[in-house]
Amino acid sequence: MAALDNVKLKELLADVESGTLQLPDFQREWKWDDDRIRAIIATVTLDYPLGVVMTLQTGGNSPFRARTLTGVQLTDGSEPDLLLLDGQQRLTSLFQALCLNRPVETADARGKSIERWYYVNIAKAIGPASERDESIVSVPPDKVLRTDFNRTVVLDLRTVEDECAAGLFPLHFVFDTQRVNAWKKAYIKADEERNWDLWGQFDEMVLQQIRTFQVPMIRLAATTSMDAVCAVFERVNTGGVPLNVFELLTATYAGDRDHVATTGDYYRLPEVWQEIKQNLVGKYPVFGRLELGLEHGLSSSDFLQAVALARTWERKQAGLGAAVSCKRRDLLELPLADFDRLAPKVSDAFAWVGDFLQQQCIVGSADLPYRTQLVPLAAVRAIAGEATDGPAAAEMIAQWYWCGVLGEMYGGSTETRFTRDVEQLIAWIRGDRIPPDTVADAFFIADRLDNLTTRNSAAYKGIYALLIKQGAVDWHYTQAPLSPGRLDEYAVDIRQIFPKGSVPSESGRIYPTNSIVNKTPLSYRAAQNMAGSPASYMSALAAASDMRPEWFDDVIATHLIDPEALRSNDYERFYLDRSRQLQDLVHSAMGKRTMHRDAMGDDRR
Repeated sequence: MAALDNVKLKELLADVESGTLQLPDFQREWKWDDDRIRAIIATVTLDYPLGVVMTLQTGGNSPFRARTLTGVQLTDGSEPDLLLLDGQQRLTSLFQALCLNRPVETADARGKSIERWYYVNIAKAIGPASERDESIVSVPPDKVLRTDFNRTVVLDLRTVEDECAAGLFPLHFVFDTQRVNAWKKAYIKADEERNWDLWGQFDEMVLQQIRTFQVPMIRLAATTSMDAVCAVFERVNTGGVPLNVFELLTATYAGDRDHVATTGDYYRLPEVWQEIKQNLVGKYPVFGRLELGLEHGLSSSDFLQAVALARTWERKQAGLGAAVSCKRRDLLELPLADFDRLAPKVSDAFAWVGDFLQQQCIVGSADLPYRTQLVPLAAVRAIAGEATDGPAAAEMIAQWYWCGVLGEMYGGSTETRFTRDVEQLIAWIRGDRIPPDTVADAFFIADRLDNLTTRNSAAYKGIYALLIKQGAVDWHYTQAPLSPGRLDEYAVDIRQIFPKGSVPSESGRIYPTNSIVNKTPLSYRAAQNMAGSPASYMSALAAASDMRPEWFDDVIATHLIDPEALRSNDYERFYLDRSRQLQDLVHSAMGKRTMHRDAMGDDRR
């Protein structure tokens, strides 16, 4: 699978320049700063180990769309024989500093973009090895080094004579024998008695080290699988940024020769995904906001997983695959032809999911309990199609969804659950009497309500949505129940019912004040009128609504709240009653039998 040998740096950089060695397009552009470039040059001049470079053999038939290293200018669009998997920064830095007849594009210590020429101080370089780092010098593009806010020139290297007088050898033509000899003559001529011996030592101790420097190279065979390439890249890449499957597929699809032959152009996966995401986000804010980036909200990984689930389902039905799956390997082995065929269907499936979520009163991305649960749901829709639209199927899907949310089934590892849910939910919809494991195994106990205090919990978000879905009417806008279309218009958020200061300390210790039991969805305008205890703000709210008190009590009750408990400021009565009603709400959505706190034995008092 792999071979290790040593290659002369000179030969390696020549392959870079000719395009024989290129980068797979999934490699990110990273730029080393000036300090690191000077340090790696010093390493080469000392013949210290540079580290292993890893490449993938292609034989001129790259499995990825390839691109040259930064600074290389090809005129013929040559196909590479090798792809560089690890060593981009080292080889790019050395190529630009030692081979190009122009300044290196780099950055200073603060990350500001700069350009630099690199030189080596001859006198310092033949001294102790410990001073080698200091012997490597970088200067601005005009080869003039200034201080005192650019007012004082401290080094001028604009001519060969200036370079020789300063004893600074230009490294950008170190492998060009003709130019090195010409510079040597000028240097010795400048002070023959002194410079002849200096040059002899410099040539032996520095230039010969660079010319003969060898780099250990691992060559992965062209038969290496994409999964292995991805895994190897992640383990050895020194950039420290994990490679994702989307980037790898971007390069793979762009290198698909059949697509290029058919269309005359390469496949642009990022543009395809951007159009899909833009269409979804434009209609369904629950999938995120595009201005925050393509990976905010619904991600490319979510979409690819849904496609992989649909594809492996098809293959299993056709007897071509053993399992429905969306593991990394399945994504990496997803052919462009299959992706191109399934992507529109999966995109439509996610639009259907967006409609489903609106029906569940889940509108914003911040209110989405589990983004991951949308993956198998979209796959089921893509596979089953209109079979998911019937009343019985809709009820089954809603039950499965709420069991996943309120049973908090999607909080851990999800790939195995994806597979089971796709197969079992489709079978259930098609008439199998056995419900999916997500439905059968989900449970919700009363005490869980006490611990639901923040939006970090899927069940917390789920109960918030269910309160709206079951008909909660706002306490300011009392004309009709809250609906998905009104949530943003009314600035609806979850608001505390009993302010902490209005709860007796003894009751507050037994019945928590910050749990979902003491919160409900209300508009900003309603919250403005909720000052003080419930007994004090109830009359103000009723007066503002221009409703009779008993009618306003009915509005309060739509939030599964006992109005009399609020009027009497009885937090214990309020908490126990609402807890019971929320349990009923939860278990109704899950299709489960309710076990109330008092039936199980409430021993907290």
